[in-house]
This record gives sequence, structure tokens and C-alpha cells, in this order.
Amino acid sequence: MPPRTGSAPLRGPGPAAPPHEPDLRHHGDAEVRGADAGLTDLAVNVRTGTPPAWLKAHIAASLDGLAAYPDGRAARRAVAARHGLPTDRVLLTSGAAEAFVLIARAVAARRPVVVHPQFTEPEAALRDAGHEVARVLLDARDGFRLDPAAVPEDADLVVVGNPTNPTSVLHPAEVLASLARPGRTLVVDEAFMDAVPGERASLAGRTDLPGLVVLRSLTKTWGLAGLRIGYVLAAADTVAALQRAQPLWPVSSPALAAAEACCTPRALAEAAAAAEEIAGDRAHLLARLGDFRQIRTAGPATGPFVLIRLPDADRVRAALRDRGFAVRRGDTFPGLGPDWLRLAVRGRATTDRFVTALGEVLG
Repeated sequence: MPPRTGSAPLRGPGPAAPPHEPDLRHHGDAEVRGADAGLTDLAVNVRTGTPPAWLKAHIAASLDGLAAYPDGRAARRAVAARHGLPTDRVLLTSGAAEAFVLIARAVAARRPVVVHPQFTEPEAALRDAGHEVARVLLDARDGFRLDPAAVPEDADLVVVGNPTNPTSVLHPAEVLASLARPGRTLVVDEAFMDAVPGERASLAGRTDLPGLVVLRSLTKTWGLAGLRIGYVLAAADTVAALQRAQPLWPVSSPALAAAEACCTPRALAEAAAAAEEIAGDRAHLLARLGDFRQIRTAGPATGPFVLIRLPDADRVRAALRDRGFAVRRGDTFPGLGPDWLRLAVRGRATTDRFVTALGEVLG
């Protein structure tokens, strides 16, 4: 009997499922590839001006060791120390995206549920592994806030982002913690948590919640999307199960060097300062967007991006491209539609240029 695939929306808060099936494999980098690479990029949520020079130098120094097979022990210890965890609760991965594939393959789940709108790769990975995925669709009218009661009690695998891509909503830690229970795997995608000042609402250091799996990425804050480095924080038996699903040497030596470097006190201080700067730049972007009566912003936004709703967004997106700006379409996220766009937070000068172009498009 072939595995079941597909998805089904659940009743509860949120709009009905969209009339079309979103393209779960569409990501922001598609907006700026090839001939479009010269556009000012507001489509990809990677911090500009990265990686910093010191990190590039550290990665470059690791190239002398490429003849040897990767040894992840030092990087694993560094990540564990950064979160105050034992090393057997850490798994290094080729970006957070690999972790979704490992979870889909290694975690036995009869009723997986993905909370949307959110990053689409978890659902895509689950479907590719033969799972039938149910969706909990959050509602813009509630600010895309999560009501734990919307998650079915019999869901044995729950995936939720925090802060959530693309809504930029930060769910309170106690709300997410209330979803944990014996017999359930709770996957919290914290790929953008280091862009939140103080990393408030993070569950990364928690060891008291049954079935908790926290995913982290180093590609966003540090500009390492091309290097692919992330990690999983979970109970030792879960880490071991995921590791058995990995190929040998899944993380390259340069990526391991980057992981170790990004966990040093110097790097953590730099990331904390960057989070504060992003918060200020986001406030500036939101203030400028407030000048347009036809634009509504989701939120309150807490990540390095904002989600906006406006009429005829697809035409607006095309017109912005003509003026040199790439923004992320929203209709590929379940629970959204063609009237949504996601904007990466950039420096104030870039925001002011973008808002000028947006004003021209909106007339």
C-alpha cells in the first residue's frame, strides 16, 4: 500500500484552506537568483553585511584541514555550552532544513500537525516521507497568535515556528510549553530566535518538557546560508535517532568551524547587538509603512522581517521589481493568499529608498 501524502486543514481558529495548494518549495531566494541578483533584496531573511570579516577569516583558516574527515566534537561541545546542555542533547545539521528531513524520517508519527502560516519546509519534508499532514491555520484577525486548544489532543508530532516565519509573531514560551506532553514530539523552529533581543520566549535550554525538539540556524544572523549549518537540541534518545538517519559526515569542516566560532562570547555579544539594531530598523520600517492607509501589518513583529497585507499585492510586487526591489510573495504559505508580502528588515537608508519606490507604486 503506498504511503499517504497530502494535507488537511483542521477546524478551529483561522480561515478556510486556500482554494489552491501553495507551492511549499518556493523560498525567498527564488526572487533574487540569476538575472535578478542585482535587485535590492528584501526577500531573503539573511542579515546584510554578513558574514563578518573575523568569521570569514576563521572559516578560511579551516580550509587547511580539508584533507581530513570532518570532526564535529568541538563544535558540538561549543553549542552545548552555549545553551547549558550536555553534548548528547546536541545534533549538528546541514542547516535547519536538514533537521526537518531527519525528523520526518526518524520520528514515528501517526498524526503530524504543522501550525501555519510558517516556514513550509517542515510540511514538505513530512509529505515527502509519506506522512499525511494536518494544518492548524492561525488567523490574521487574532494577530496569528497560537491558541493551544487549536492543536488536536491526539497530534503526536507538532511543528511550530518561534518567532514565526513569515508572520514575525513571537509566541510566549508558556504557550508553546503547554503543547508538550508524553507521547508527543513538539518541534519548535527557532531559526530566527537569535534576532530577538534577549532571546525571550526561547525553549532552547529546557530539559523538563517531554518530547521537545528545538531547531536553530546559524545561517540568518551570520550570513552562512551558502555554508549550511544548524543544530537540533533534544533529549539524548531523540538526538541518537535523528543521527542514525543522517549520512556520514553531514556537516563540512568549514561549517563546523563556523558553528564553534558563532558560540564564543564575542560572537554572542555581536549577535545580541545585531538583534537590538534589527529591532530599531524594524521599528523604522513599520513607522514608514504606517504612512500608507492601504497597508496592514501583521504583528506585533519581533523577527528580522515583517508581513504586510495590501490589495493587488502581486502587481505591487512586480512593480517594485521594476524599481529594483525584490520582496517575498505570501501566497506560497498555507493560510495566506495573494494579498500578502513579506519584507526583510534592512538598514534605514535602504528602507527609505524602498518606501519611496512603494509610494510610487501605490500612487
